[in-house]
Amino acid sequence: MAAAAMASQMALAGIGSLRSPALQIRPAGSQLIGAASPSLIRFPTRKHNTVRCDAGNNPVGGLREAIDNLTKKPITKDDILRNQESNESEKKSVFGTEPTSGSFYPRPELERRPETGDKSFTGIFAFDGAAPETINNRLAMLGLVWAFFSEKATGLTVFEQLYTPGQTGLVFFVGAVQLFTYASLVPIVNGESTDARSFGPFTARAERWNGRLAMLGFLSLVVTEMFRHAPVFH
Repeated sequence: MAAAAMASQMALAGIGSLRSPALQIRPAGSQLIGAASPSLIRFPTRKHNTVRCDAGNNPVGGLREAIDNLTKKPITKDDILRNQESNESEKKSVFGTEPTSGSFYPRPELERRPETGDKSFTGIFAFDGAAPETINNRLAMLGLVWAFFSEKATGLTVFEQLYTPGQTGLVFFVGAVQLFTYASLVPIVNGESTDARSFGPFTARAERWNGRLAMLGFLSLVVTEMFRHAPVFH
């Protein structure tokens, strides 16, 4: 019995000697992993720096400003009045009628320009408004190019691509109309006409003439295919 009691005391003394100040649990500044294990490892906590985002450094806003500086030309009320007085095409419409303020058609340039005129839905989509010719020109240019490649690929006329069962032409047509209409209306509603943008040979005058020729070309394409019953570009 005496030998057993002595062995027990020696074991307790040995366990007590394993204590080390480095293995004591510290409430702050450190983390302990495996607290129930004899081999305790202490990992010091790391303070992470806070990431701050500066709202002023907007890359999209900077890109837009750079594009505006490169392509935009402000059009003032004085510029419109000078052009209205000096341009012969502004003194009479294509039907020979003089523009009258407040009339349905034709309206003076000052009243139909997005920069100074009426930006309501009826004003923008009036016969001499900023939206109709712009949207029709762009859709005609897109349609003529699209018809060329689609007829080459499918061997179908424009009407066959739109109305033949199984063809997706009508879906793409409706989507293109909505997309181009919205993209054309945004600057007009914000008071910016197509004449306010230019980049080298890409001017509003060039776009208008290309669009008018594209409308004539697309109409000729559709009428020709109606009589031939075959695609023009195949």
